Amino acid sequence: MNQGLEKIKSFTDLNAWKEGHQLVISIYEITKQFPNDELFGLTNQLRRAVVSFTSNIAEGFSRHSYKEKLRFYFIALGSLTEIQNQLLVAKDIKYLAIKNFNDLEEQTVKISKITNGLIKKTKLIIHNS
Repeated sequence: MNQGLEKIKSFTDLNAWKEGHQLVISIYEITKQFPNDELFGLTNQLRRAVVSFTSNIAEGFSRHSYKEKLRFYFIALGSLTEIQNQLLVAKDIKYLAIKNFNDLEEQTVKISKITNGLIKKTKLIIHNS
């Protein structure tokens, strides 16, 4: 009856988290190629921001009130914007090839759309309650 509509039981069922997790893997792989002197600079910042994204999606999911959920989803979106900025810096200082930048940027745009959908749905639930 409910084909394609599976019950979300865990934060790992959320598309925002799933796509974000793929971005975590991508960021960790790509930053392995950054210069060693960036280990505590841009490499660390990118890795922390991308893990922050998925962590805030997870934490928001576990909150009991929709207002609390919304707050964490917005924080996650902020982390995603931080990642986008850091990727631009990495591209501009030639740590990222244009192809790699474009692929990662495309991932972040997709995740942004999914996260905004999650935020919109959460706002709708708040508004209707």
